[in-house]
Amino acid sequence: MRIRHARYEDLPVIVAIYNASIPGRLATADTEPVTVAARAAWFHDHNPEHRPLWVAEDERGIAGWLSVRSFYGRPAYHATVELGYYVAPDRQRQGVARLLLTEAVSHAPDWGVRTLLAFVFGHNEPSVRLLTAFNFTQWGLLPAVAELDDREYDVLIMGRRLARTAGEDGT
Repeated sequence: MRIRHARYEDLPVIVAIYNASIPGRLATADTEPVTVAARAAWFHDHNPEHRPLWVAEDERGIAGWLSVRSFYGRPAYHATVELGYYVAPDRQRQGVARLLLTEAVSHAPDWGVRTLLAFVFGHNEPSVRLLTAFNFTQWGLLPAVAELDDREYDVLIMGRRLARTAGEDGT
């Protein structure tokens, strides 16, 4: 399995993987499928140097993807990003998300990032376990903020602070 920067021609597969997660009510607050056209601007908001969109791919095709987005859009948060990752249903629990997260954690300092965030549903136990394995901890709880199928769900803010690099503190 290799990780590479997503190309625009990958967007239909990226959207299909995302849409496949909607019925499970575990990974996204969208309740209806999104279109490729609706995700075009989102795709173009990513850039390989600072806010990449990666796909995990092997001989069978794209197995999953990871998005790195700026947090909150204000300059003071330039060193903080939000991660989002999705894996094709037939490729889940095969290490795809783990591979993508490993890549993100290792490259974050290259982007000037020191804080990684992930917003996950409290009932998404597989993602909570995975993030915990990557030394993310729960930094916040938004109780009952999502409503899906007449049920309310909590959103957890999971965070990880990365070590400063040598010389970054002026020494």
